[in-house]
Amino acid sequence: MKIAIVGTGYVGLVTGVCLSEIGHQVTCIDVDEAKVDKMRAGVSPIYEPGLDELMQKNIEAGRLFFTTSHQEGFQDAEAIYIAVGTPPREDGTANLSYVEEVAKSIAAHIDSYTVVVTKSTVPVGTNYRIKEMISAGVEGRALFDIVSNPEFLREGTAVQDAFQGDRIVIGSDNPKAAQVVEEINKPFGIPVYHTDISSAEMIKYASNAFLATKISFINEISALCEKLGANVEDVAAGMGMDKRIGSQFLRAGIGYGGSCFPKDTKALVQIAGNVEHEFDLLKSVIQVNNKQQQLLVDKAKARFGSLEDKTVALLGLAFKPQTDDMRESASIVVSQQLVQEGARIQAFDPIQPEMAAQLLPPEVALCQTLKDALTNADCVFIITDWPEFKKMDIPMASQLMKSPVFFDGRNCFSLEYAVSQGIEYHSIGRESVGVKR
Repeated sequence: MKIAIVGTGYVGLVTGVCLSEIGHQVTCIDVDEAKVDKMRAGVSPIYEPGLDELMQKNIEAGRLFFTTSHQEGFQDAEAIYIAVGTPPREDGTANLSYVEEVAKSIAAHIDSYTVVVTKSTVPVGTNYRIKEMISAGVEGRALFDIVSNPEFLREGTAVQDAFQGDRIVIGSDNPKAAQVVEEINKPFGIPVYHTDISSAEMIKYASNAFLATKISFINEISALCEKLGANVEDVAAGMGMDKRIGSQFLRAGIGYGGSCFPKDTKALVQIAGNVEHEFDLLKSVIQVNNKQQQLLVDKAKARFGSLEDKTVALLGLAFKPQTDDMRESASIVVSQQLVQEGARIQAFDPIQPEMAAQLLPPEVALCQTLKDALTNADCVFIITDWPEFKKMDIPMASQLMKSPVFFDGRNCFSLEYAVSQGIEYHSIGRESVGVKR
């Protein structure tokens, strides 16, 4: 099938590449000419394991194309995917201006029956708004249908998720259009769930909100564990053995970040408010997460008394491993707090995200190597649980640092290992070890 995809962020690019891999002819559209040139050369503009190889394979096979022209991309397309960003506004509502621009462009260019598939995460009711806009612009020139097909890709494992997902949700008021989208996705071999448009839109928000709730819940339990002398990892393991609860997303840490959970939880609170429903549980989830991101700085202040003129090795800038995405990363909040406390920051991330210089305070020194970040540091803050940090040469780190004091926001080491390495180790929801009293 011939498919056009508007937007080449994480969702659009991964979706387009993976659809080409299962045999479709896919044209990805983006307004950024430099970005399009880069993708035409088989180079992904985002760090996502396995994506570059699939891009190059399908470009060479003549199934994957890139353009800045909507007219070129839409020509003869049987399905057009909307996969542009819906960034949050100041009040937490989703900014739908990019989605609306695509709807207007579709109306201006289609001239035969087209299935318009919304991949972008949009508030309930948006697909009907898209339908109205296209109807008004197309003026009867061509027939079309709208399908809500939310994405469930995780950054860092997005390619794997595309081929091994739990479900494909198809929301449509027209069985014919729903069948088209099911046929498009059939080679993936993933279970399909059909529903109406509004329910499909809500499934995306509800799923992310529930996962965020699990994270904030276990982080509240971790605070209790520290005060009561329990170990949050043992507690989470015991909870996770209950099939009704499950073990995923029960890892205590310094909170969630990224492009989805913070945006979608805030948006769902606003969606609820629009129909005069106070979503108190989700408000608390957001509040807990905001508080959690301050935890390492609070622990360090309690340990040192003052962070003035202390040198902190800040390890990890991306919001999670295997991605270069720093949106809503704890590293931003933590670095801002450390600067306010008068600390010096030596930051390192294995991927060295391009956006680091723009998102972090100017006082932060961005290091090229882990050794550079550790040299003469008074303490370490582990923000992202990259494998490189979990496998760190602790004796080497201790020699480079002024004092081997670790504040671990991701519980990368067992307490037994920390003791064996002779470091002072403060983690989340567990007792501190190696503290000289």
